[in-house]
Amino acid sequence: MIARLWHGRVPTEKAPRYRRFLNERALPDYRAVEGNLSAYVLERADGAVTHFCTLTFWRDFEAIRAFAGPDAEAAKYYPEDQDFLLEFEPLVLHYQVAGQA
Repeated sequence: MIARLWHGRVPTEKAPRYRRFLNERALPDYRAVEGNLSAYVLERADGAVTHFCTLTFWRDFEAIRAFAGPDAEAAKYYPEDQDFLLEFEPLVLHYQVAGQA
């Protein structure tokens, strides 16, 4: 199992709308891909900026490529992200899941 971690920053005043977008648009998109095992949105307010991370779990890199495209390391963005994000980080992080409870 592979964990995929994406990070983005939004102005805190836009955080409630971005949270709604992620839950209504992005999470269902992840979950619709065969091989996606689960998807979560993490949020942390830090003054004027709020950090969002999506943490998704995948069966294998083939499933990740079905979601993200041929470059599994590239971040996937939606047109709506332009209304929220302060920058577009080009890469995500992948971790091999080495244990679970």
